[in-house]
Amino acid sequence: MKKKLKILAIFLILVILLYFIFNFISGIIYKNKMKEISKFSSSEMIDYTLKNNKNTIISIAVYDENGITYNIYGGEYNLNYDYEIGSATKTFTAMLISRAVEEGKINLDDNISNYLELENRYYPTIKRIITHTSGFKPYYLSFQKIKNYFSGGNDFYNISKEQLLKELNKTKLEDKDYDFNYSNFGISTLGLILEKVYYKDYNELQEEYFKELDMNNTSVAIGKGNLRGYWKWNEDDGYIPTGAIISNIEDMSKYLETLITSDESYIIKTQEPLTDVRAVNDIYNIFDINVDKVGMTWMIDNKNDIIWHNGSTTNFNSYIGYNKEKKVGVVVLSNLSPKSDVNMTFIGNKILHEMLDK
Repeated sequence: MKKKLKILAIFLILVILLYFIFNFISGIIYKNKMKEISKFSSSEMIDYTLKNNKNTIISIAVYDENGITYNIYGGEYNLNYDYEIGSATKTFTAMLISRAVEEGKINLDDNISNYLELENRYYPTIKRIITHTSGFKPYYLSFQKIKNYFSGGNDFYNISKEQLLKELNKTKLEDKDYDFNYSNFGISTLGLILEKVYYKDYNELQEEYFKELDMNNTSVAIGKGNLRGYWKWNEDDGYIPTGAIISNIEDMSKYLETLITSDESYIIKTQEPLTDVRAVNDIYNIFDINVDKVGMTWMIDNKNDIIWHNGSTTNFNSYIGYNKEKKVGVVVLSNLSPKSDVNMTFIGNKILHEMLDK
């Protein structure tokens, strides 16, 4: 018996060792591949992506002195393909927060316990949450979260607002700026605050805002469109503010133009740096993509004077980035898994660099 246990232990150690060796070697191979791809032009990146991924449709909108130019790759010339924009949803949540600040409904330096019924202890400020420096984890494990993982669908499906509040009451953090840690959980709590101060459901607030921006083909948490593989949502899911918007390239180009040209103070303030972070990502560095500062959810690349955000779900990934001074920007939407070789962040960033280098 002891001999069998010893053999089993050795076997398990070898399996674990092989796993780490495999991942180490895979990481080196992937990094070297990214170094080669980073040398491609944007058109070469697109060609490479379409060649290696059948049924992929990439929609791109470019904004410059000539206005908006559209290009559709891999499908018909159709501006109405419906894409999940993933975490770019957070920038819309930030818009609502910024407007609430301007209207005097909230203060960025307020502790979130000023608005939510929480236990009597320290909780992060809205500013720390919206810049991902609150100390909140990206998400908190639960039975539903584990179940979602194994179902292969939406990781955040069926996690209620009540569950978010329960997790909030369990958190114990210090009153300080933590290191940058991108938190879906944190941004979701801002949705709870918006509902409190406006006495409206987050989905309703967002749908009203889409109408203001003339984004008539954009919706939140509907889980359907004219492509495949959309995430399923319940209307009252807690994580909706972090990644549940579906839009098309025409509507997202309107959003891009608004971000670049609007003189509305609440819009401008979302893009202003609130904290230095200097987040390090080896793969992003290969493509000269940087996070030096963070605004209201927006990533700020000081080196290249680019404001940007990306987003991904299981079957979609996207990028939006722009330079306000030169008034140029790009939106890239795709029905492609973020695990593909050429993420839309790489393509979008490359297009923007090519525009800025002219």
